[in-house]
Amino acid sequence: MKKITIRDIAKQAQVSISTVSFVINGKGEKMAISPAVIKKVQNVAQKLQYKPSMIASSLRTGKTRSIGLIVEDISNQFFADLARVIEDEAKNIDYRVFYCSTGDDNNRSEELIQSLLQANVEGFIITPTKNLEKTISHLLKLQKPVVLIDRYFANQKVSHVVMDNYEASHSAVKFLIGKGFRNIAVVNNKSGMVQMKLREKGYSDALKEEGIFNENHILHLDYQINEQNRTESIVHFFKENPMIDAVLFLANYLGLAGLQAFRRLNYKIPDDIAVISFDDHDSFKLHTPTISVIAQPIEEIAIKSIQLLMSQMTNFSDFKVEKVLKTGTLIVRESV
Repeated sequence: MKKITIRDIAKQAQVSISTVSFVINGKGEKMAISPAVIKKVQNVAQKLQYKPSMIASSLRTGKTRSIGLIVEDISNQFFADLARVIEDEAKNIDYRVFYCSTGDDNNRSEELIQSLLQANVEGFIITPTKNLEKTISHLLKLQKPVVLIDRYFANQKVSHVVMDNYEASHSAVKFLIGKGFRNIAVVNNKSGMVQMKLREKGYSDALKEEGIFNENHILHLDYQINEQNRTESIVHFFKENPMIDAVLFLANYLGLAGLQAFRRLNYKIPDDIAVISFDDHDSFKLHTPTISVIAQPIEEIAIKSIQLLMSQMTNFSDFKVEKVLKTGTLIVRESV
């Protein structure tokens, strides 16, 4: 299909190319073009389904009406769902979203940020890697609007929107204790990111308050290991600790690996072990039995992150840093 240009609009509207250019760029009245001609050009442009060039527009105005979204893993359902809502919200205000994954690799994160800077995106929504604090500070010095999601740096003055990870984990473990479970394990990664630390602390504190904390019931896995090795490590851990009667997985990919491990161990859920995982996943809903989860408020996080970013983009010199905590939801299914 032929790309429609302002020349095509000018020919059909029977006006000059410069007249079309002024109207398309919102300068019709300023250039003393009559309301009737402005309306005629707009009608022809709409009829021909004219779409202005983003590159040409950005060269002219310095604005690309684009946002860079950098997440850990776009293939992870949590981040995919989050990206989808952010894209929808951005579309509502006529912004495009360029999104990409870091794989929790700091070098990759820095490369992606540089690429998006070269593309002249107007703001960033970032799930930061562990060592990205200096790069984010550099973005702020460049007066680039930034909002962090899912995780943040405790001492950095940058807006963020995250779930209250401590409360979510603490409440989930208290729920398990209330159901009579006493040997409750947790499976975490070794990333050291703040959200994972808070989830583990919520778990530990809940057990300590009941006097039943056992540090041997904590499993830490390398983030970068493949799924097979992750599953094997979980199998080994539960073979070494057969008294465990419940487990909290601190990310959905850990929970999915756990389900594979339990299948190999011939564990029956919830008879042999009760299971709760952070971050919902379609597989948890389809599994037999269905798996209980701590669901993040994805829509709330996405909408608020766009709002905070827009406040910076419209008034960077006078915006206020906001650190927003959203409440997660424990969805109880058949696994407890």
